[in-house]
Amino acid sequence: MGYARALQSGHVDSFNARRRQRDFAELFLIYGLILLVLWMPGPWQPLLWGVALFSMLAITYLKFEGLEPMGLGKVNLRQSIWIAGAALAIASISVLLAVRLHTLQLPVDRVWFVRHYGAYVVWALVQQVGLQCFFFSRLLRLLPDEISAAAMAAVLFAGAHLPSPILMLATLVLGFVACMLFLRYRDVYSLAIAHAILGIAIGITIPGAVDHNMRVGLRYLTYMHPPAARASSPQPQ
Repeated sequence: MGYARALQSGHVDSFNARRRQRDFAELFLIYGLILLVLWMPGPWQPLLWGVALFSMLAITYLKFEGLEPMGLGKVNLRQSIWIAGAALAIASISVLLAVRLHTLQLPVDRVWFVRHYGAYVVWALVQQVGLQCFFFSRLLRLLPDEISAAAMAAVLFAGAHLPSPILMLATLVLGFVACMLFLRYRDVYSLAIAHAILGIAIGITIPGAVDHNMRVGLRYLTYMHPPAARASSPQPQ
């Protein structure tokens, strides 16, 4: 009996070790692709974005854990919708401050506004799925506790927003909060809505000359503020 238990324990340890190696390799691959995209010249970015996104989705599909564990179900949506409400309250305060400081930037062209910010809502969902379902889920297995995993996920999230100081600070803090809320509610949708609301708030309250129109990576460094710019447009980061 003792030998059988030791053998079984050895198999479990070996399986866990292999899974940890795979988790680390997958994190290294996808995060490396993301950084490569952000720091490559513009003409290569669409192709590399497609490679990075396809790779992440393919790995997630091959290791599909179910909609509910991934936070893509509807079980906790009612309980977690307050997160979007809190984001809306913060965004409203930031708009009021921007009005007082004369930094509010509302585009005149409504079609432009809907097109650009509508796309950003979808991008916010993609970012939250990647953060929670891919990076955070693996870090939970690699690191000793949930707080360490959430902190590391936030650091990686902020690192993908280099060298923008505003976005790095925002994603570091809100990335950690989002991961902890995900542990509590297992709902990506409310987090994505909150992400979109806060991102749009940054876009319309902070001048493009300050946040470089929410660009990151090489595009942040090469940004040139136009003489008569419209409102900041969140860019895929």
